[in-house]
Amino acid sequence: MRHFLLFLGLACILFACEQRTYKGGIAVTGKVGEILVVCDNGIWDSEVKNYLDTHLTQFIMPYFPDVVTFELLHRTTSNFDGAIRQHRNILFLSIDSKKAPEKGKIEKRRSVWADGQLVVDVIAPNYNELLNVCKNGLRSAHSEFDDSEWRRIMRYFKSERNSFQEKKLAKNFGITLALPDGTSMVTDRTNFCRITLPAASRPIEFVGSGTQDVGSIFSGIMVYQYDYVNDEQLSLEKLLMARDTMLKYNVPHETPGLYMGTQYNEFVYPESTKTTNFNGKIKGVEMRGMFVFTGKAVHSTGGAFWSFHFVHPKRKKVVCVSGYVDAPSTTSWTHPLREIQAIWKSVELTD
Repeated sequence: MRHFLLFLGLACILFACEQRTYKGGIAVTGKVGEILVVCDNGIWDSEVKNYLDTHLTQFIMPYFPDVVTFELLHRTTSNFDGAIRQHRNILFLSIDSKKAPEKGKIEKRRSVWADGQLVVDVIAPNYNELLNVCKNGLRSAHSEFDDSEWRRIMRYFKSERNSFQEKKLAKNFGITLALPDGTSMVTDRTNFCRITLPAASRPIEFVGSGTQDVGSIFSGIMVYQYDYVNDEQLSLEKLLMARDTMLKYNVPHETPGLYMGTQYNEFVYPESTKTTNFNGKIKGVEMRGMFVFTGKAVHSTGGAFWSFHFVHPKRKKVVCVSGYVDAPSTTSWTHPLREIQAIWKSVELTD
């Protein structure tokens, strides 16, 4: 009970103590999916590191290879200067008996050295209390970093606007999405559309060779709808049935007879969770899993998908915004999946 109450107290402090200090127009640096941890080596090399790993480097399930929400970088306080101050996500860990309350504290600050930056400060009067605060409070910090990551991408996409796609989505589905510049609508039907996102490249490291090559990451968004009958349609089983039907007739592979389907292997079986869009006005179900091209007994490629399903209140349709990522297993999927998350989170109704 003591730990539970302490956790609630830390969460309250984390959400309540927010400061915004920087308005200089400088963009954040660092990769999507990174947290810069600033602390002395003695703290970094201690038991505190175990809680940093378990609470901050969580996995987005159920993907293979594993997709982490964040990777950790370390800088000591003396080396925290220059452009590194503009990093998108910064966590300070410090021991200060004069500034910290008896049980320590967690605070957050936004846009300290760059616009859209999130800085979280963990301060304790001694090492034992710092360890305790990290044990009970870093999951709340993770939630804050997690929320900031996709919102940052969403705001950037919203600033670019795509009027052509906006009109099509509004007419056919009664929704709008924040899409990056360079998107292309390749399938446009009344109840189904597919939009490709600009191709991205990440370095592929060949283990043991000491060389790198560039691997292309292909991703896109599919939006489809069908008549709403009752809430049973939002169960995982029903959503998967509708998904497989829609994909079979709308997403063929370049090889005749193959089409996009869902992987049902027990290790990557799709998972679903109740959630909302970015402003909480649209309640629905998110679903994460792996796709594979199926239809023939031949080897085919696949990748990851992340979708959001909800009932359009005026059109009485089940609407699905489903993003997919097709990327080499030797490169990180965190960035492209975060882009997919930001897009489905951005959904709003137009009528």
